[in-house]
Amino acid sequence: MSSPSPGLIFALDIGTRSVVGLILEKQDQGYHVLDVYSVEHKERSMLDGQIHNVLAVSSTITYVKTHLERKHGTLKKVCVAAAGRSLKTKRSKVEVDILGKPIFERQSLLHLELSAVQKAQFDLANDSYSNQKVNDYCVGYSVIDYRLDGEAIGSLVDQRGETASVEVIATFLPKVVVESLISALQRSNLELEALTLEPIAAINVLIPQSMRRLNVALIDIGAGTSDIAITDYGTVTAYGMVPNAGDEITEELSDHFLLDFPDAERIKRDLSVKDKVIMQDILGMENSYPNEEVVEALQPAINHLADQITLEIIRLNGHSPKAVMLVGGGSLTPLLPEKIAERLELPKSRVAIRGIDAIKGLTFEQEYEATPELVTPIGIAIAAKESPVEYISIRVNEQTVRLFDIKKLTVGDGLLSSGVELSKLYGKPGMAIMLKLNGRVVSIPGQHGTPPVLKKNGLETELDAPLVHEDYIEVSKGQNGADATATIRDVLDEQPTLSIIFNGQQRRVAPIILKNGQQAMLSDQLNDRDEIECYPPKTVEDLASKLDLKGDLITSSPVQVYINNQSVTLHEKKATVFINGINASTSAPIKSGDKLDIISEEDQDLTLKSAIEKLYDLSYREIVVTFNNEPVRLEKEMYDCFQNREHISLYSPIKQGDRIEVTKKKIFLLSFKMYLRK
Repeated sequence: MSSPSPGLIFALDIGTRSVVGLILEKQDQGYHVLDVYSVEHKERSMLDGQIHNVLAVSSTITYVKTHLERKHGTLKKVCVAAAGRSLKTKRSKVEVDILGKPIFERQSLLHLELSAVQKAQFDLANDSYSNQKVNDYCVGYSVIDYRLDGEAIGSLVDQRGETASVEVIATFLPKVVVESLISALQRSNLELEALTLEPIAAINVLIPQSMRRLNVALIDIGAGTSDIAITDYGTVTAYGMVPNAGDEITEELSDHFLLDFPDAERIKRDLSVKDKVIMQDILGMENSYPNEEVVEALQPAINHLADQITLEIIRLNGHSPKAVMLVGGGSLTPLLPEKIAERLELPKSRVAIRGIDAIKGLTFEQEYEATPELVTPIGIAIAAKESPVEYISIRVNEQTVRLFDIKKLTVGDGLLSSGVELSKLYGKPGMAIMLKLNGRVVSIPGQHGTPPVLKKNGLETELDAPLVHEDYIEVSKGQNGADATATIRDVLDEQPTLSIIFNGQQRRVAPIILKNGQQAMLSDQLNDRDEIECYPPKTVEDLASKLDLKGDLITSSPVQVYINNQSVTLHEKKATVFINGINASTSAPIKSGDKLDIISEEDQDLTLKSAIEKLYDLSYREIVVTFNNEPVRLEKEMYDCFQNREHISLYSPIKQGDRIEVTKKKIFLLSFKMYLRK
């Protein structure tokens, strides 16, 4: 058997009721139909456009192929269409944090877009209750909008903000539809050359680009499904499907007149060309009926089909379109155009059946009746040639992946189809450090992860690099970012210093830094959940600690004595503190601008007076009187003091471990009076 001319196109319309084969030739002014051959399935091996029996459908395909090969030579490659009922669309949105890491290049933006497409793919899997298994091929997507901090923006590249998001609408074909189609072709020794979608096929030949600014609905009514496509604003705006078509009319005819299904199908076709039909029911009774009587019996089924089609048109379009085109064998159903027009509130002239005579630039080798049945098969052949969804095989990490494309295929498309989760390809960011700084929660982020390593055929590549048949993609996850590291200095915006005049000189004193309650340095490393305090010295003692003067204020070895068996601990005083000229204790508060003087003293022996005053506050009473116009200070000891039963004075020296007994004097007021009389 000879090979066909290289310019010939072999196309198959694998429908619910029949398989139609066409041989076309591309010419300068259009397309020339060389041959058409149609065979009905011997059994109901397809339902609603889906192959249910691959072997039976393959047998019908082989029969059509063999018939055409007798005239045109061996046929090896074929163009086919996937049913419109199989087309699925899904909107999806992905948002990412870009604070401190803006999107600088197209690759990062592409990764964001593909993440949204994959999210749509997973959402679609969830909607179909498939345990989140990806069962759909992505055949294209378009960006609806980009947003920066919630506001729409033209491009996200090199934009600064807190969050960036992209929303896409993605189109998918179920893998089971495509795989069963390919399996049937392979059993017929045919290789898939190009794939198109049935709604696209019919629209491409009947509604050219120049007409798509009009709001038109095209309905392809087959045996099992009615595929709907809507045009407006210069493009195809929606696709839909109704699982009702010509078979519903045939079944109504079969039920009403007790006919075998094939007989009912033949009589249904006769209704459009004969005034009277003759039928034999399953009981062997032969009857003749006027066309009008049979159509009247079919009214419920015709009304239901018209209802379903118009409801879907309104759902897709939001309102009635300007016009409706009907193609496919089911469009010949009696009264159907009128009923659709009535429900859409359109003039009858705005709903029309379109046949092959409406296809511009089309010629035929032989004469065919200008019926609507051949519109879709011819559309499949032309669309598959002019706007094909090409089929290629690639490998992704040793996994074989089949791709169908209605746009330029990229490495990103290959990853999507392989099921590799793009959101998990980038290295994870390092662990952050959470701490408290002066009671305020502070977060120190870890480093960002690195992008994935992508290779195509052993060489590094990008997500938008083109793909061809038998390419090999290797993808490995990017490295995780390093955990956050920082020192105390890194988290301090400024150091709260204290400015004072110390012993006559201007001094700036560094702050006190505590980490988890312990003294710390600016260079100390931070850990998660650390609590940092940083404040300027608040007291004289704080300041002495920062100036290494604490040893000048107190001794390092305390002295412990006992008064009336009560323990008292004393420190030898080494200096006197003055704040702004006023004597102050070491616990006195201090602030910027204060004048601080610390005057050192010679070491002195501790006296009993110090111990008693620490225990009882006062050791003597004093009054000031005027004598001969001069002030006189009078003092009187309040206690009698004994050590080893010997009387001692308040100014007697004491040492470590001494035990003193003291008793309060009862007549010290009388002593003051006697002193004054003298």
